[in-house]
Amino acid sequence: MNVWEARWLRAFHLLYYACLALGLILSYGDGTGGGAGGGTGPGLLTPAIVALMAGWHGFFVVRRPRLLGRLNPMAFHLAVVCALYILLVSRDRSFDVVVFGLMPQPYLMLVSPWSYVGAVATVLSTFAARGYLDGPDVLWRLVGSSGLVVAIGLFVDYVSRQSAQNRTVGVLEERARLAREIHDTLAQGLSGIVTQLEAAEQAMPDLRVVKERIALAKELARDNLQEARRSVDALRPGPLAGAGIEAALAEVAARWSRTSGVAPAVSVEGTPRPLPGEVGATLLRTAQEGLANAAKHARAGRVAITLTYMDDEVTLDVFDDGVGFDPDVRGAGYGLAAMRERAGGVGGTLTVESAPGEGTALCLRIPSN
Repeated sequence: MNVWEARWLRAFHLLYYACLALGLILSYGDGTGGGAGGGTGPGLLTPAIVALMAGWHGFFVVRRPRLLGRLNPMAFHLAVVCALYILLVSRDRSFDVVVFGLMPQPYLMLVSPWSYVGAVATVLSTFAARGYLDGPDVLWRLVGSSGLVVAIGLFVDYVSRQSAQNRTVGVLEERARLAREIHDTLAQGLSGIVTQLEAAEQAMPDLRVVKERIALAKELARDNLQEARRSVDALRPGPLAGAGIEAALAEVAARWSRTSGVAPAVSVEGTPRPLPGEVGATLLRTAQEGLANAAKHARAGRVAITLTYMDDEVTLDVFDDGVGFDPDVRGAGYGLAAMRERAGGVGGTLTVESAPGEGTALCLRIPSN
């Protein structure tokens, strides 16, 4: 049971007790005497029934939430409360108000479809308590009242299921987001570190080159440790903190150049304008992924990044002259799937143009409005 379910459960329990208390106040206020003989108050039996209803509900229902939903014993507890309600209202009609606290109880105590049976039984008990069962049109009134109560229960059940589905979708979306963050930070960083360490190993015994590669590996480790911490804290990507997307792309390209040995050409076309944080993050992550793929898979000698501002959209193109691949063949990597998920999250689209031996071009298009 989550926090909101516990709060709703507590609210309906309080409603039940509030209705009992209100009925008792009304009973003392109208001076009916609580029975056929009349009097100046509800006497002793009526408050005793109220106390029994309150105690029964508190001891067997409120204090045993783990038993809620079980047909046995909750159906028995509901039957006892309904029987006491009939006895109470038959003595004093001031307690008609208790029905507002009684009606939700079948849906709290029983699971579908028994909750609907319990709701109809509760309606039947209200008719019995008020003496309506002898009326000429009792059947139609009973069917109408039961139909209304069941319809409300079906609606509440539908809303509850939708809420549960939305929570599930939210969890899956958050998992996908975390998977993208892990791929864009830890996975890329570790891949770059491994590349530098392998290069250092191959450079032996040239200690100068070995030291350079190890220094680059250490720099990558520090940068990606900071980036991982920012991702965990749900902050914007590191290069975007305190900088625009143009400067962030330049920083990412310069960092990638130090580890790959290839200097990407970064250009901006159109008139730059402020972008929402998530849009900027998507553009930056796509550029990072394109560069990572160019270094890891493409063996590219030339890489170009172009950010274009248009009236109705902003686009990012990442081109490399590497070995290319067939986009129609499903690969084992997660990068393209992550980029498409990110693009869809901001209403954008990602297209990939590539062929074996002809390089690769990524194009991310995000609407501006």
